[in-house]
Amino acid sequence: MARRQRVEAREMAVTMLSLALAALAALLSGCAAQPGIRFGYYDKTCPGAEGIVFRETARIVRASPDLAASLLRLHYHDCFVQGCDASVLLDSADGSPTEKDAIPNESLRGFDAVARVKDKLEKACPATVSCADLLALMARDAVVLSKGPSWPVALGRRDGRTSRAENCGELPPLYGNISVMIEVFAAKGLDVKDLVVLSAGHTLGKAHCSSFADRLYNGSIRSTDPTLDGRYADRLRMRCRGPSDSSAAAEMDAGSCGTFDTSYYRQVARRRGLLRSDAGLMEHPFAGAYVRRAATGRYDGEFFRDFRVSMAKMGAIGVLTGNQGKIRTKCNLVN
Repeated sequence: MARRQRVEAREMAVTMLSLALAALAALLSGCAAQPGIRFGYYDKTCPGAEGIVFRETARIVRASPDLAASLLRLHYHDCFVQGCDASVLLDSADGSPTEKDAIPNESLRGFDAVARVKDKLEKACPATVSCADLLALMARDAVVLSKGPSWPVALGRRDGRTSRAENCGELPPLYGNISVMIEVFAAKGLDVKDLVVLSAGHTLGKAHCSSFADRLYNGSIRSTDPTLDGRYADRLRMRCRGPSDSSAAAEMDAGSCGTFDTSYYRQVARRRGLLRSDAGLMEHPFAGAYVRRAATGRYDGEFFRDFRVSMAKMGAIGVLTGNQGKIRTKCNLVN
């Protein structure tokens, strides 16, 4: 009897897992409805592509764990400026500043890591896998390697041919209040839930002093942002000695910046979100309620599902497909 109950319990668990995966696939398939991108896009033309990307990304993150946050951020910064077309990777061809030269992107890292993986793909499948798809895959794999969720990535994006620094005004501002952030996300087809869910990407990595010094100083005078916990502000000033301190950095999710988890929400709920945009989440009824719920640590599975869906939505912003774009063989150069 006991053995039969164990078997039945295992069968029920498998059934529930299958139903959960089917439900997630249905949600993500809606995000992949953009014409031209789909799951399994390289199954025939480069069947080993995702394996190559994961293995190389794993080597990169093992050697430099901080790069997990950088790879996630590259995909985010790419998609918000003229869509997910890898334009953030392009160098200038005529002396005009490109996206990577813009002020919001000056601290971006991971370009060499992307180039390394792209070279591996070119050896295996020449001129087949786009840099835009590579960014989406490396972002997913960086989250997985940081103990976060995985999700199927719809592929088939083409690479853009242009990159202009002035277009980076489309990026969500670190100093933006909640109204500004909602407006910027809405312009890309993302809602308040996507905003509060994707903000949790700040559970990984560090931010330079210049990103949060305005919450600690008014000019050269100490002046704490009232939405920032006072003791936390004092600790931050020990690292960030003044608004012109360009070398210092602080963990975005203090004590857990190398693990993808809901610790970020606990920090924000305690008024210890590092950036002004983090703190602003508590000013919105829905976003604040989501933060407080996730901060309990009892809904990690729900948050992981939400993150998968929001990442898929973001990864479908303004994609180029077919002859709208091209496959760049070097991600920093137009062929």
